[in-house]
Amino acid sequence: MAMALMEARRDDAAWDLDDPVAMRRVIRAGDFTEHTGGVGLGYVHANVAILPKDYADEFARFCQRNPKPCPLLAMSEPGDPRLPELAADLDIRTDVPSYRVFRDGRYVEDVPDIRHLWRDDMVAFALGCSLSFEGALLDAGLPLRHIDNGETVPVYRSAIDCKPAGRFGGKMVVSMRPFKPADAIRAIQITSRFPNVHGAPVHIGKPELIGIDVNQPWQCGRVDVREDELPLFWACGVTPQVAVEQARPPLAITHTPACMLVTDLRNATLASF
Repeated sequence: MAMALMEARRDDAAWDLDDPVAMRRVIRAGDFTEHTGGVGLGYVHANVAILPKDYADEFARFCQRNPKPCPLLAMSEPGDPRLPELAADLDIRTDVPSYRVFRDGRYVEDVPDIRHLWRDDMVAFALGCSLSFEGALLDAGLPLRHIDNGETVPVYRSAIDCKPAGRFGGKMVVSMRPFKPADAIRAIQITSRFPNVHGAPVHIGKPELIGIDVNQPWQCGRVDVREDELPLFWACGVTPQVAVEQARPPLAITHTPACMLVTDLRNATLASF
């Protein structure tokens, strides 16, 4: 079912949904504003956080102290919209399908590009994303119900504290995928190979122990957890949005959840073994 939905999405498109260069071009042109689940397969998807220079060093330390939710892939120079280690043609101002804008720590709006917001003091961060390891899970034949249902993966605010750095801190955001016990073991083994895209889960089963009601996602989609399944919770790159709420920079920009930056890096290059 999941693969059928992906193929239907490809059949409806006039471009190659698995070519990251083509994806960025159509996103840049404003012709693709959807979530990126199931596209750019085989390539690293990245979470995005963009902050004024005065906040950038503290946020970089926040990422270093919290590598599970914020695995840092790249950081730009102030005022430079390029991240050449991720793609030669990449422009962080235009190449994300949807951006989330915060002012003084409060969510204001989602916009399709941020050229009108870009300033010479802005620093862009790209963080690893679990959409990258989903390809490995699918390759192993493991079911992902949110994809089967045509949904985005459910995301929750947990009760797990992040390690603070300067003005940044707060609770960890997690994503959830349910599996039967045997499949859960295999999912843990597979994702542990990818520490730069969140790695192994941070919690297994008993969501109440980390302050979560699985029926009440904070953002994105919703999936059922069946009686013969365990919910697995992975650290999530939406965590910087919580950290931004606490730090309250005058302007901050992230990706809209599930609308990721598709890079030219192959997922396999991030595997640790």
